[in-house]
Amino acid sequence: MSDLLQPLPVRSWADRLSALRDQPWLRPVLAAGGAVLTVGLLVLAGLAFLRSSSPAPTLTLPQAEPGAAPAAPGSAPGAPGAPPASLPPVTVTVHVAGQVVNPGVYAVPAGGRVADAVVAAGGTGAEADVEQLNLAARVSDGERIYVPKKGEPPPAVTSPAGPAAPAGGGGKAPPAGGPVDLNTATAEQLEALPGVGPATSRAILAYRSNHGRFRSVTELLEVPGIGPAKLEALRPLVRV
Repeated sequence: MSDLLQPLPVRSWADRLSALRDQPWLRPVLAAGGAVLTVGLLVLAGLAFLRSSSPAPTLTLPQAEPGAAPAAPGSAPGAPGAPPASLPPVTVTVHVAGQVVNPGVYAVPAGGRVADAVVAAGGTGAEADVEQLNLAARVSDGERIYVPKKGEPPPAVTSPAGPAAPAGGGGKAPPAGGPVDLNTATAEQLEALPGVGPATSRAILAYRSNHGRFRSVTELLEVPGIGPAKLEALRPLVRV
């Protein structure tokens, strides 16, 4: 009876682990756990290696040179800060009078023709004599285009006389007797005009011979050697 009342011996944790280790099912479990742990360690090591061998790319921005001004919008490459080139005028202003639907002052495209100015004025009237016009002649800024009536002679161009040529200068005085008619003038009369020499007078006579009578003073632009500046100098001195 006294042997039954004696307490059972207490087993230590070491004894328990030793007894557990001797169990036949424990060895496969430990082997599988070790394999899983080994694979996990290898995966972590591989990720760490890849991260260290592929650094994040860096973005390098170009830096402006000290004192360089920013390029203006629309400037050409290679010319930073350069102002855009001035553009030629897109329209010119002309006065259309005579036998047109709506006489008045109109803006037509630069380099336009007399026909464009007539169209801008609403077209010709029923009694207009367009045969007296050179509809293909180019117009210039400030020009007056007159569409005559059928049977009406073209009006003479009347303008104040230009300034007299300075004494001793090479310029020519305006011709006496009013504007020179381009359709009847001789070579001598043409050469009396300022800025018109023998070569230009021959070009005017050749143009008149090849194309017929001049329809407007602006048609002088079609003559070789006469540009817009010379035309404006001759405009008050000639007529058609």
